[in-house]
Amino acid sequence: MTTAPPRTESLDVQPTPLALLLLGREADPRSERGVECPGDLPSPSDPDLVERARAAKEKLGERVFVLGHHYQRDEVIQFADVTGDSFKLAREAAARPDAEYIVFCGVHFMAESADILTSADQKVVLPDLAAGCSMADMATAEQVAECWDVLTEAGIADRVVPVSYMNSSADIKAFTGKHGGTICTSSNAKRALDWAFEQGEQVLFLPDQHLGRNTAVRDLGMSLDDCVLYNPHKPNGGLTVEQLRSAKMILWRGHCSVHGRFSLDSVREVRERIPGVNVLVHPECKHEVVSAADHVGSTEYIINMLDAAPAGSAWAIGTELNLVRRVAKAHPDKEVVFLDRTVCFCSTMNRIDLPHLVWTLESLAEGTLVNQIQVDSETESFAKLALERMLALP
Repeated sequence: MTTAPPRTESLDVQPTPLALLLLGREADPRSERGVECPGDLPSPSDPDLVERARAAKEKLGERVFVLGHHYQRDEVIQFADVTGDSFKLAREAAARPDAEYIVFCGVHFMAESADILTSADQKVVLPDLAAGCSMADMATAEQVAECWDVLTEAGIADRVVPVSYMNSSADIKAFTGKHGGTICTSSNAKRALDWAFEQGEQVLFLPDQHLGRNTAVRDLGMSLDDCVLYNPHKPNGGLTVEQLRSAKMILWRGHCSVHGRFSLDSVREVRERIPGVNVLVHPECKHEVVSAADHVGSTEYIINMLDAAPAGSAWAIGTELNLVRRVAKAHPDKEVVFLDRTVCFCSTMNRIDLPHLVWTLESLAEGTLVNQIQVDSETESFAKLALERMLALP
């Protein structure tokens, strides 16, 4: 489903350390920190873009349905008919069968899920095809197939149930469906794992190691020793046969570059700076950060928690910058700060800017279909099976 990047050895250049880090070939010793983000996002270059977007959307009328993920910038989110997390938006798309065009302001794997769950005559459009997800890209179909071969050779594949996070490609969702597994979100991961352990003895959790580890330890009462980390860049995942056989959770070595940057020092610093602060983090954060937090939950959970919080309370939130700013603006009676002083925007989410959205809407209004996301029928069939298993969870 994804196009492989050009092979660097075919070019007369040497990849820089930063390039190797972004390609996943090197590690950042400072706890998986993402790229630095000093300063705000640039404003759109054309002051008439807002009016142009309004005009194009009005011309399309009910033929278009615009979905906006919580991490989108304000200039884009204002045109969304529905806002939410990735799965909520995919379900909303499926619930609008009369909309000819589904414009997904999010990232590639989200648009794929929307295409899987919508009807064949609906067109799902991603305003910028370069809006991917670094976490989803950390697990390719070839790597996961090789991993399954390793599990087969270790004699455990028949007792391992794959559980894949929503933040994965259609290929990985299809693998999950084909091998009897289910999809999960950050809000129903516990239910998904409970179901998986009713089907088998072990779980292969893809592709976010932190969500898998946090759910297993915090919610299911496992120990850290029950979890092993499978590294697709090492032979046999860097694990012995005995480690694979004895683990309850086989965690894929993937992570979110934004949530991975929060550290235990971030928690300590904000507690010293703001006495009585409530630390609220996303479960994609590292285990030590989640363990030190007061509250842990999905983006929807974070929003609901702030809505219910008493006036005058103080909150340090560990998630993407656009969402934190939006929540802070919506609650001027509460002190809302970033958990880390240098929290970064999600660089791929923010590729969906107003110029791209305007170009998309105007093209559709003129009868030109652009940037359609299409999942092939076989992949769609197995991926939908995995998604439907999630929908059937109690």
